[in-house]
Amino acid sequence: MPPRPALNPDPANRAWAPAPAPAPGLLAMRGKLLPLAGLYLVQGLPYGLQSGLLPVLLRARGLSLTRVGLAKALYAPWLFKLVWAPLVDTRGSPRAWLTLSTAALGLVCGLLASHPPAAAGQAGLPVTVAGLLLLLNLAAAVQDVALDTLAVRLLEPAELGPGNTVQVVAYKLGAVLAGGGLLAFVPTLSWPLLFLLLAAAYWLAAALTWVAPALRQLPTPLPSEHPRHTLHLGQDLLAVPGTLWTVGFVLTYKLGEQGTSGLFPLLLLDCGISAPELGLWNGVGAVACSIAGSSLGGALLARRRQPLPLLKSALQFRLGGLACQTAVLFHLDSPGASLAPSTVLRGAALLSLCLQHFLGGLVTTTTFTLMMRCSQLAPSALQATHYSLLATLELLGKLLMGTLAGALADSLGPRLCFSVFLALSAMPMLYLGLAPNTLA
Repeated sequence: MPPRPALNPDPANRAWAPAPAPAPGLLAMRGKLLPLAGLYLVQGLPYGLQSGLLPVLLRARGLSLTRVGLAKALYAPWLFKLVWAPLVDTRGSPRAWLTLSTAALGLVCGLLASHPPAAAGQAGLPVTVAGLLLLLNLAAAVQDVALDTLAVRLLEPAELGPGNTVQVVAYKLGAVLAGGGLLAFVPTLSWPLLFLLLAAAYWLAAALTWVAPALRQLPTPLPSEHPRHTLHLGQDLLAVPGTLWTVGFVLTYKLGEQGTSGLFPLLLLDCGISAPELGLWNGVGAVACSIAGSSLGGALLARRRQPLPLLKSALQFRLGGLACQTAVLFHLDSPGASLAPSTVLRGAALLSLCLQHFLGGLVTTTTFTLMMRCSQLAPSALQATHYSLLATLELLGKLLMGTLAGALADSLGPRLCFSVFLALSAMPMLYLGLAPNTLA
């Protein structure tokens, strides 16, 4: 009988070389990141629906840029996350909050399936639909607090880079599935079917949340660590090292980018690009580039790159990309400019969308890693509330400019408006020089 081959022969003979076993730490991190990825994906669905689909539909029905921008007021529940963040910190488990809020999202989507959207010629959204979308944002905001609490408590310092990459990439993937992806299928996909599919996705996510092993082993703070609900809670939050600087940064770092990303696609629609094509480029293509930028940021952070130096480089590249997009806009606003197929201007306009989303993804991932690092400096019983404070202010900065951008364009004109956005994008680069050493 021929001899049995050795289990570990010459390494050149790859057929017999056993695959190396993954490190235990890597397996543990995967066990944490996979459920977080699924939950952040379904969390991005309401945002994509309202940021990618509704604005284009409303603009196509003839609404002014000002009224389209004001529809972002439906995001208001996200600004009040600090109201229920202390409850998530101290009442029940984050897993229970997460399961209930995700199931509530499915319930609201089921109700939306029975209410049609605005008909052609109607001035805006029906009151019932607007109210249900408001409830959708309320449930998503509660889910966001619970999910961020899980991430802050679950991830080790060395896992923050990959963890925040998963957060940003999965959230944006959910946004593109519900935004640009749906916009391309709007003529064939009915409103009831759309929301029934979303309801099924949320209920499945709620069930998986309850049974996921990594989430069941989540450590909880000791009773003595529970924060005292006093008038000094705000002082306790702001006393965490690096918080004041981080608050100023997250309020301003997206002002210019948010203004251009909200207006530029609508101006392309005015110039003759069809809604399905715009959905493909601004939804699928641009968000794919955003995911690539976020992934690059996570890879660089995982290689022990420090967030602050990386953020400085990313902000410089973003300013250059925004300058290019502003130059394209100046050409679009000049007499005789055409976005006909196969023209250089059309290609430059669509590519500038992708470039800005790529750089925006890189900036966002690095910023969220910085925010989570700051929150981990807080006592464990304050971490969810602290991170909710930073996330709420980050959203407030984006919503402020996203809501006012249309009114600025209507009153100042596109050229002056985009020049203002360019100046706003330069401010965070100067502010970065004041960062405290605790965040280095």
